[in-house]
Amino acid sequence: QVQLEESGGGSAQAGGSLRLSCVASGYIYRTFAMGWFRQVPGQEREGIAFTDFNGGSIHYADSVKGRFTLSQGNAKNSLILQMDSLLPEDTAMYYCAGCDIGVCSVIPDVNYWGHGTQVTVSS
Repeated sequence: QVQLEESGGGSAQAGGSLRLSCVASGYIYRTFAMGWFRQVPGQEREGIAFTDFNGGSIHYADSVKGRFTLSQGNAKNSLILQMDSLLPEDTAMYYCAGCDIGVCSVIPDVNYWGHGTQVTVSS
C-alpha cells in the first residue's frame, strides 16, 4: 500500500503563484508514477499534470500548460507542482495521484489518492 501526503495550496489572487508538494511512501514499485488532478464541486476530477515513472516524460492539460510546472522534489518519490499566473478558474480541490504502472493521466489508471488540498484563486 502507498500513502500520498500533500502539502501547499491555500489562497492566492489572480496572477499569483502557489506550490503543491506530494510525497509518496510505503511499498512503491519501480514503475510507480505520480500526477496531479483537480476537481470542482459538481464536475469530474480531471488530470492536469503527470509524469512517467522516471520523470522523463511530463504532460500537462491544455488548461494549465504554460502556467503550471511539474517537477520531482528533493525527496525520492516526491512531486512538486508550481502554479503560476493563477486564474480564478484554477480554484478547485487538488489531488495527488499515484499509479503502480504507466502514466497517471486518467482516473482508471490511478491506484492511490491523496486526501486533497484546496486551492482558491480570487479575482
